[in-house]
Amino acid sequence: MPRGTYLHESEVEERFSCAPDGGGWRYNAERSDGGTVELVADGRWRPARLQVTAGEHVLRGGAAGPELLWVTGGRENSARAAGFLGESPGLLVAVARSLGLAEREQADVRVLVLTEPALGVRTVPQRWRLTEIAWHDADEGRLPVERYEVTDLETGEVTESYLAGDVVLASPGIELAGLEDPPNFP
Repeated sequence: MPRGTYLHESEVEERFSCAPDGGGWRYNAERSDGGTVELVADGRWRPARLQVTAGEHVLRGGAAGPELLWVTGGRENSARAAGFLGESPGLLVAVARSLGLAEREQADVRVLVLTEPALGVRTVPQRWRLTEIAWHDADEGRLPVERYEVTDLETGEVTESYLAGDVVLASPGIELAGLEDPPNFP
């Protein structure tokens, strides 16, 4: 089970663990600013259960068919979306895996972006493209590293993220500062 630490651009540390979980995947994290992330994804990598805390704010959510539901501040909301995104790399892993892209394939999706610290939710249209799968030598053998290009279809901003299995190696504002065990490969 991978355990490690992500360092956010804001110098917040996110200590995480992740592992396959009964036909799905589980990600748990505690942040040095007191925030937490608990995500259970189903076998299709859709969020079966999500809880994010930031200070006094709590967001709970999950998938119900093609829609995502979430409750924050006592109000229930829903929208058609591929997944939740936010500061936590665990959310990025779940969205990337749920798309099931082959190399050089792309998909246009809507995602729910969580804004910190109030955990507001914005629906954002994005284009995800798996631009490359490169093989890297590691202690555990050769590991496939996927490079995703994500385009915000409203602003045209393009970012890149690198994933190895269920671990984000690098993404805007995120650095993998330490990893105790090798990633799981779905």
